[in-house]
Amino acid sequence: MAELAAGAAAAPTENTYGPEPRQGRPRSTLASIGLHATLLTAVFIALFPVLWVFLSSLKPRQEIQRSTIELFNSPSLDNYKQVLFHTDFPTWFLNSVVVAAFTMVIGIAMSATAGYALSRFNFAGKRGLMWVFLLTQMFPVAILIVPIYTIMARLGLIDTKVSLIIAYCTVAVPFCAWMLRGYFDTIPKELDEAAALDGLGPFQTFYRVILPLARPGLAVTAFYTFLTAWGEVAYAIAFIQTSENYTLGAGLKQFVPQFNQRWELLTPAAILIMIPAGIVFFFAQRHLVAGLTAGGTKG
Repeated sequence: MAELAAGAAAAPTENTYGPEPRQGRPRSTLASIGLHATLLTAVFIALFPVLWVFLSSLKPRQEIQRSTIELFNSPSLDNYKQVLFHTDFPTWFLNSVVVAAFTMVIGIAMSATAGYALSRFNFAGKRGLMWVFLLTQMFPVAILIVPIYTIMARLGLIDTKVSLIIAYCTVAVPFCAWMLRGYFDTIPKELDEAAALDGLGPFQTFYRVILPLARPGLAVTAFYTFLTAWGEVAYAIAFIQTSENYTLGAGLKQFVPQFNQRWELLTPAAILIMIPAGIVFFFAQRHLVAGLTAGGTKG
């Protein structure tokens, strides 16, 4: 008996949990250097145009147009003062903020409700509506601008911010609705059934249960709709006719005359335009991280 016990103790124990996971080989020093060099190169390529425009915005006009390349030469904030206090840029900026904000809010509301309906309900024409949403992305602005302009003219909305908001929503909503429909499909339908058992109707289920779980998709939708309105030029030039209603896309055209581009005004304006987009991206990114860590299936 003692020999059997000793043999059993000496025998290798079987792993009841299966084979241990294989650990990856540690990255060599040369591979790490190559990886970091590649990443730094990519970052430099992405940031260099922005840095160049920023440095140019600090130079006087004659220095920007020189053939020799110098990073710093007589830096000052005179160009920013000229743009902010001696042009209509603040008015254009405010108009763009209003148009982009309303486009974002209306676009999120319409896209979220449409995407949820396409994800959860079966109704006549559902497949056809999805194809319509998809096909609208195939038409370029040059084709859509004429019929939309005709509609806006008949409604008396030319040279108004409302015309731009409607036009931008027609561009952003179909794509965002299709995207959110796919995101809502990833949320278990059992949550809807559990909410119905608790006495919640479809609208209450949507607002109180589904939307909090869809924050990542809503953040992407908000960012996309904001950028759609913030950086658009074609509709702004076609629909807006007076300087007091110009958005940034149409207003900056005034800095580009036919034979004498005003680079001393364009470069600081470009830097100022990036600030709101960066702020929106910062908040969208924060909500993306918070939404990804949130869940509705905790015990």
